Amino acid sequence: MDLNFNKNEDHNKLLASELRQRLVKVKLGGGQKRIDKHHAKGKLTARERIEYLLDKDTKSIEIGAFAGEGMYKEHGGCPSGGVVVKIGYVSGKQCIVVANDATVKAGAWFPITGKKNLRAQEIAIENKLPIIYLVDSAGVYLPMQDEIFPDKEHFGRIFRNNAVMSSMGITQISAVMGSCVAGGAYLPIMSDEALIVDKTGSIFLAGSYLVKAAIGESIDNETLGGATTHCEVSGVTDYKAKDDKDALDTIKKLMDKIGDYDKAGYNRKEAFPPKEDEQEIFGILPKARNEQYDMMDIIHRLVDNSEFDEYKAGYGQTIITGYARIDGWAVGIVANQRKIVKSKGAKTKPSEMQFGGVIYNDSADKATRFIANCNQKKIPLVFLQDVTGFMVGSKSEHSGIIKDGAKMVNAVSNSVVPKFTIVIGNSYGAGNYAMCGKAYDPRLIAAWPSAELAVMSGASAAKVLLQIEMASLKARGEEITKEKETEMFNKIKSRYDEQISPYYAAARLWTDGIINPLDTRTWISLGIEAANHAPIEKPFNLGVLQV
Repeated sequence: MDLNFNKNEDHNKLLASELRQRLVKVKLGGGQKRIDKHHAKGKLTARERIEYLLDKDTKSIEIGAFAGEGMYKEHGGCPSGGVVVKIGYVSGKQCIVVANDATVKAGAWFPITGKKNLRAQEIAIENKLPIIYLVDSAGVYLPMQDEIFPDKEHFGRIFRNNAVMSSMGITQISAVMGSCVAGGAYLPIMSDEALIVDKTGSIFLAGSYLVKAAIGESIDNETLGGATTHCEVSGVTDYKAKDDKDALDTIKKLMDKIGDYDKAGYNRKEAFPPKEDEQEIFGILPKARNEQYDMMDIIHRLVDNSEFDEYKAGYGQTIITGYARIDGWAVGIVANQRKIVKSKGAKTKPSEMQFGGVIYNDSADKATRFIANCNQKKIPLVFLQDVTGFMVGSKSEHSGIIKDGAKMVNAVSNSVVPKFTIVIGNSYGAGNYAMCGKAYDPRLIAAWPSAELAVMSGASAAKVLLQIEMASLKARGEEITKEKETEMFNKIKSRYDEQISPYYAAARLWTDGIINPLDTRTWISLGIEAANHAPIEKPFNLGVLQV
């Protein structure tokens, strides 16, 4: 291995280490003191509940672990958005589990909490995946009620989705393991079956204090809406559990009886690990985001047996397309090639080279055709993003880059096979869109710690913003020294660099998570298995294209 490989390896392993450390911190939720207080009530934490519920020695993935990170500082923060979401197996059935974290503001709903819950339901709806709710929430966080209560994608959308999933035949099971207040009380009761834990679980539209204030009735919360009341008097809940583990054991038994599902029929054979060493990804991926590398080296360390059948290998070389298997599943891969390649004519003059990570006319054309082929053959698509955008300049404009880019965006938009996106490095501008960014409905989208998501790189954005700011200052008659210009540039770049961080994106759920590169195969495999629950219901149609 060369020196550059070793430098890359050190850098990327440090990023992976930072990821692990940040996950340890975020998994503490509201902190150890609140966890201890939770345990003192005889309750498990949200993460402990999920760990107990999921089948032992099976794979699972967490959605939105960094949701809310760095947000709501004036309110004390909201680790993981106050809710834990995992895709895993219960009694051998793949499902998605949503658990309120009562150590974070008593499980109250912040705006990001609502967004994360809706994302979990979206995954369930898209994949017709059973969903289990472990409810322990004080309801809407009142200081921010205007940002979580009234709009289309706010709190009320949760219950609308409950009804829609019920009509689709998607299994929903709820366990009330703590507070379940006001509008939130509808979620478990709109599920197929509802459990409640004796003495710690409660459901009511208004608690005892509000009842006293509203109608003058004096009553305690347990009598008003505890387990005995709802299992023996109101009939609101279906099962009474003596404690958290008893409730979770009941859910396991319910899941064990669910029938098989209609499959989409995606091709899967025996799985094999890559022949190339996956650990070498850390040395291949450059430390600097503007350095070149061969994306094929990454692909060979992600796919089964390191076997990749490339499509149109000599054409449109800044995008790699081809077929492979990941954990046995057949996939079509669309990946940005980051090394400089020779353009058509195969000469060596600089004017005839193509920059890595840039989408050219021929690359977009090739990708469009390949995406159509995968839809024709019912093969899930995997996008590996390290893209700076589409090629600019007179040559590209006169060749119709906007038209060719639009074709690719059209194909991605109308694709009916499941799509999965991994942001490896850059994800800039329209390249993010064409390579199936969040706006284009990937079933799952994850980022490596090396990822950057923005309109453009920090340096480029800072140069543009600096020019605008300097022009404004000069218009006011201010003199700009070289030192002042450098200071302004660094300040702007620092602010912008914070926004292109993968953690900034993950906090806002622009991605479903930040993952160690070595977990990529697991994410894609579990994602395709989930997608296999939902047969394709409409034909692939590109609509109107300017050919």
